[in-house]
This record gives sequence, structure tokens and C-alpha cells, in this order.
Amino acid sequence: MSEIMGPAGRRGTATAVVNESYSFACMRCGHGWEQAYEIEHHTDGDGNEFVRYVADGRVVPSPLSRPNCGNCDGHVVRIMRAGRVSSAQSPLHPRPPARAGRPEHHWHLSDLLHPFHRHPG
Repeated sequence: MSEIMGPAGRRGTATAVVNESYSFACMRCGHGWEQAYEIEHHTDGDGNEFVRYVADGRVVPSPLSRPNCGNCDGHVVRIMRAGRVSSAQSPLHPRPPARAGRPEHHWHLSDLLHPFHRHPG
């Protein structure tokens, strides 16, 4: 899930860049998606450390603070380790065609939460 990049992966004043990926599931509408982030570690002029999240080349808020659903704008979002959304995909729920050159990831909430259900044994 994490990978620290060497000097070639650093941008600007970043002292280190860590790659993190997360899966998200909206508990309101069931939309599921995955996002990769570059987490840039910086030190300001006073010596205070801070991080900056970059997704798709844009600086974005931390996905851990208050993620919101891009489908319904809901804020009750479950954050999971990378790969949970794509692992919920099955032949019964094929991926919709891409729009504007980007794949659309949307599954039903029950598909995303299926790995978490306990089965009587």
C-alpha cells in the first residue's frame, strides 16, 4: 500500500513522497471507487512538518479527514485498503464502459461489503 520514492520522485520542496492507494465505499448510495495518492512530506520555514496529498496531479484534502462520495456527495464513506473495490467486481457485475477515457468504477454496496460478512461455520 505504501512506497517511498527516492529523490527522482520528489517534487518541489518535498523531503519524501509516499504513494498510498485506498478503496472507498459510500454507505449512502453504494458507490465504490479507488484512488491513488502521492503524499508529499514537507518542512516549512519554521521547521514544522506537514504533508500534502496529490491525486491525479492535483493537490487534494486528506482522504482520511472527511472523504465525500463523488456520486451523491455523501460523507458516510468507508475507507479500506487498496484493492477492496476491484476485488468485489465479478462477472455478474461487469465494469461499465469508460467515459472520456477514464474507467468508471461503480459497484453495489452489498458487493463491496460481501468480504466482511461472517458465514456460519
